[in-house]
This record gives sequence, structure tokens and C-alpha cells, in this order.
Amino acid sequence: MAIFEVKVPQLSESVAEATLLQWKKKVGDAVGQDEILIEIETDKVVLEVPAPSAGVITEIVVADGGTVVAEQLIAKIDSTAVASAAPAAAAPAPAKAAPAAKSSGAAAAPSAAKILAEKNIDAGQVAGSGRDGRITKGDALNASAVGSTAALLSAPVPTGDRPEERVPMSRLCARIAERLLESQANNAILTTFNEVNMAPVIAMRNKHKDQFEKVHGVKLGFMSFFVKAATHALKKFPLLNASVDGNDIVYHGYFDIGIAVSSPRGLVVPILRDVDQMNLADIEKKIAEFGVKAREGKLSLEDLTGGTFSISNGGVFGSMLSTPIINPPQSAILGIHATKERAVVENGQIVIRPINYFALSYDHRIIDGREAVLGLVAMKDALEDPSRLLLDL
Repeated sequence: MAIFEVKVPQLSESVAEATLLQWKKKVGDAVGQDEILIEIETDKVVLEVPAPSAGVITEIVVADGGTVVAEQLIAKIDSTAVASAAPAAAAPAPAKAAPAAKSSGAAAAPSAAKILAEKNIDAGQVAGSGRDGRITKGDALNASAVGSTAALLSAPVPTGDRPEERVPMSRLCARIAERLLESQANNAILTTFNEVNMAPVIAMRNKHKDQFEKVHGVKLGFMSFFVKAATHALKKFPLLNASVDGNDIVYHGYFDIGIAVSSPRGLVVPILRDVDQMNLADIEKKIAEFGVKAREGKLSLEDLTGGTFSISNGGVFGSMLSTPIINPPQSAILGIHATKERAVVENGQIVIRPINYFALSYDHRIIDGREAVLGLVAMKDALEDPSRLLLDL
């Protein structure tokens, strides 16, 4: 017998603990080397845990939903065993598991049994989608009580046509909420606004987008222009790219811009590093890569660490105006919105232009209104006359 231990991977210094999501295998199952066994959610990212060796899972030490720390043992694999010879014992329940759900024969994962018990649902009423009909955590969360008083996570669910559902926040969502509240409590946040005529950028994009995609293998979007315009302003007004550390202001000699993107587990902000050294194609490729990784839950801690300035594009969802919250320890964040045709006055005439409202939230402890307003104007000027970006004007 050759036993290999499956352990929690190393977490970042700022992450004390994590949560196991759902085992993809059970005791007795055969696994291949590097096959993903389970995902672990921290307050920043979701990490995949691969099998250190091919073999059979002989023991699952920590069940679905368990809280773990770095290097903690969570399972064991026998590399010499075969699936048919493996023990058939079920995974242990978490230390503080609720009473098992009433069962009429259906097998339920420990985390699923806990949820079913709290919802007062008989496991026999639930169709399992797991291996051999096993009831998964997802099945339990989606299950509805039939002929019983339902409860989810000890919270009553009204009957009739006004149902409610109570689910716990993920670690990621809880951490985001904590950081946003911290930002509002500790920063003197003000927001300045301006309108940007997007016609020049739209014209440039329409003229070159087909050739751009053929040459660079990526579509030319608007975000690369926004990033370049922001970097242009940060160079002119370094305080917008600075951060606060205690009583010190840290001026960064580099430009790492966080791009807020949505993922199935919430909003995440991966970092474009050294954007002043990137061209439009480099930026578009990196943003596309981040989008795929976010959807698949494969963003790494390195992808999300650092950043000297952030951009949040609510326009992709149709937002007209917002006041973005600073991502500490950064001192400013740019909010971009939907571009819409609006009536504006030019040279005494009312004309129709594609207008985007920009919002720059900044920490008034270190950034005066002058720097914030002029910084936003610099972004506006760069987009309304893109040649400024080429000439560094």
C-alpha cells in the first residue's frame, strides 16, 4: 500500500482559512494523477486541488463545506488499490454538522444531508444528480419541501405565492462586502463627473477593427482605449496613482490597473500590470484572458493582487451613472457607463453625439478636487482626440 496525502494548497499571507466546496469524487472512486478532486474557496479566489497520484480515494478527512487552513490534510489516496477493492465508507460530516436528514433510501452527501435536515425535507423526495443517484449540495439547495414546514438554514420560508430563500454569503462575497464597508469608513470619498463624446473613438474603432482583428487575433473593444486614457491621466497627475499607507503617501512609479469583471461568484478585479508598456492589442488580449478565467473560476491570487488604480465598467450592463467605491489602498477609481446618443450643444447648435458619463471617485484625504477634476478632464481630452495618446499631449 502506498498512501498519498491530499492537502490544502498554500494560501496567500492575507488568507487565514478557506472553505471546501464539493468533492468531485467519493471514497472508493478511482482517480487519475492531476485530476481535480475539489475546489477550495478563499475570500479572493477559488483554488483547484488536483490528485497527487493516480489511485483510489481511501479516506476523505474533511467533507463538503468544511473550513480548512493551508497544508491541512483533507483526503488520502492509495496508489496501489483498485476501485473495486476500495472501502465504501462515506465521507465524515463536518465537526458541527446538523442532524442527518430523514431518509427513505436516497444517499446524500454530508453537506446535502445538513441542508435537507434544516429544510425538513426527506431525502427520498429529492432526485440526486450525483454519481449513482447521490444527492449533492446543489440538489439540496434547489429542493423544495413537499407537505412539510420548510426551512432553509434555520430561516422560515413562507408558503403560498411569496416564497423566500436564505443562503449564506460565499467567502468571496463576504470579503468584498467587508472591503467596501472598510473603504467607505476609512476614505474621504468624493466623486467628480464629466461627459465624454465617444464619436472619435467610435470612428477610429470602426475604421480599423477588421484589420486589427486580422493582425492581432483579438477584437478591438473600447476598454483598451479607456485604459490608455486613464494611464495618460495618471502620468500627468501621480496622486491618482498613489496609495495611502498609514500616514504616508506612496507614489507608484508603475501603472497597474485593476479591471472589474463579473464572475459566477461575484465581482473580481484582476490586474493589468505595467499598462504604460502595453499597446491596445496587449490590453485587449489580457482583458479577454481575464474574462475567460473569471467565468471558469481560474483567476489566481497573483492575478488579483496589487493594483494602483481601478476601472469599473458598469456600462456593459446598461448603467447610465454611478459613484464607484475606491478599492483600498488605492486612492481613485474610474467608473464608465453606457454610451448613448444625447443632445448636446456645439458652437451654439444642438447636435446628437454618442455620450458616455465618466465618474472618478477619489480619496479627498490626499487628492484635492483640482487634481481629480483635471485628471478626469485629461481622460476626456484623450478620448475626444485620440491623437493625444500617440503624441503624449
